[in-house]
Amino acid sequence: MHGVTLKSRAAAFACAAGALVFILSLVLGYTPGAQDDIVQIGRALIIAILCGTMSWASASRTIATTATAIDAATERLLAAAHGDLQSRVPSEIGLELPDLSVALESLFSQVRTNLDHVQALALFDQVTGLANRTSFCRQVERQLAEREEGGMAALFFIDLDGFKSVNDTLGHAAGDQLLARVAGRLREVVMAQIGAGMGDAVIGRLAGDEFTMFFPTLSGHNAAARIARAIQFALGERFDLGSQHVDLGASIGIACYPDHGDTLSTLLRAADIAMYHAKHEGRGRAEMYSDALALEASDRADLERDLLLALERDEFLLEFQPQIDVLTGRTVTAEALVRWAHPERNIVMPGAFVPVAEESGAIVALGDWVMSRVCETAARWSRAGIHQRIAVNISTRELGQADFFLRLRHAIATHQVPAGMLELEITESLAMEMEPRVLDQLAALRRDGVRIAIDDFGTGYSNLSRLKELPVDRVKIDRSLVRDIATSAEARTICSAVVGLIQGLGMEVVVEGIENQAQMDMLRVIGCTLFQGYHLAMPTGEEDYLSRYTAQPAALERGAG
Repeated sequence: MHGVTLKSRAAAFACAAGALVFILSLVLGYTPGAQDDIVQIGRALIIAILCGTMSWASASRTIATTATAIDAATERLLAAAHGDLQSRVPSEIGLELPDLSVALESLFSQVRTNLDHVQALALFDQVTGLANRTSFCRQVERQLAEREEGGMAALFFIDLDGFKSVNDTLGHAAGDQLLARVAGRLREVVMAQIGAGMGDAVIGRLAGDEFTMFFPTLSGHNAAARIARAIQFALGERFDLGSQHVDLGASIGIACYPDHGDTLSTLLRAADIAMYHAKHEGRGRAEMYSDALALEASDRADLERDLLLALERDEFLLEFQPQIDVLTGRTVTAEALVRWAHPERNIVMPGAFVPVAEESGAIVALGDWVMSRVCETAARWSRAGIHQRIAVNISTRELGQADFFLRLRHAIATHQVPAGMLELEITESLAMEMEPRVLDQLAALRRDGVRIAIDDFGTGYSNLSRLKELPVDRVKIDRSLVRDIATSAEARTICSAVVGLIQGLGMEVVVEGIENQAQMDMLRVIGCTLFQGYHLAMPTGEEDYLSRYTAQPAALERGAG
């Protein structure tokens, strides 16, 4: 009953009990014909009063005990609100209010479990069970603060090689399983070092496929190098994921305390710089931080900053290299190649800035600039009667943009480019891993008249059945397959088989990287007629290209006007 106190309930109970006893006394003690009814009523009233008083006393004692239990429960809840989740629920609550006691115990147990889970989430990586970034940093900072003077420590920054392809081909569940296996092998490395007297280490997973290890006590740089080799050996062995076998590797950067930094942030930065250099030099390497690497990283940062400014200042330009049909002598395609007219470094070739653009994400904006300029150029050539396609390279990062094809079609429509004037080049590895969504978009462009070509064929691993299903018109054989074709019978056999395969699938073959006449003569015997390379023509600016490889430069000028 809402609003009714325990005392009012006790009083009501006592009155009811007294009234009941009074009525029963009258009924049971009534004698017919008795002379003095008042005496009988008085006796019944006395008995009723005594019964009511005793009921009131009993109820009061119960109320007092219950109130004490409730007070104890209130105090226990207040203690829990201030963080005490470990103390037991007082026994008087269990005696007087057993249901409440069970409920409180269950509540505190559930809260303790949830808090433990939250703490685990805050400190440990759920995939690998290693310390996460926050926990790793706290542990290392504490160890650095508690270090005694002298001695060396080492921080290892480990980045897995080839992990992204596992996620892309086998799925994220397999990727998580692989990360857990990597963590297990890193633990084994630490246990082996402990057995060798190196001391314990802190292992963490910073993010994605990046791991860190910190050894607080090492004898010197040679010991750090030995540990790096042990890590590479452990991660270089094949991983078995059920029916799948995965070969990984690791690029490792090493930074030593105090030589390369005396705080965690400086050590992490130094190890990251060294790891980046190891990956850039071919992966599967371990590099120790040095001032030279720091200078290189600084130059890369400057180049990245200048790259963004160059996009704003329109410092890029296009050069063109022809693809020539040697049977007719006709130039069929011009490959557009981007150059950077740097105000201080003169002309910068794409090999120096495209990787930086890829890593920084600037490749998307750069790709948009190239595509817009190519569309504008192709439209001018078409209006001038120059019917050479212009080929443009498309990077993995660009194709990964959800709106890439929308932006491409917008550029085509804006400049009113005939679709047959454009050719998109994608790398072999990218072609083998393309999602169905991208394949459908490429197929739609091909139906509209845009040519699709696979570039650098022979540098990756091609699935032949996959190649047959791709919406591709042309395949450009990489220079690595034809470099020794004039002197090596094995190279001729391989190249002949590749050319026969591509032509058998109904695709056109273009051989790039032609460096001498002997290569070209041998390739003509094999059956190739389309060539591109320095032996035939160097990349050059538009005006020079048109004067050399078209017969209508004047018409172009009139069309541009």
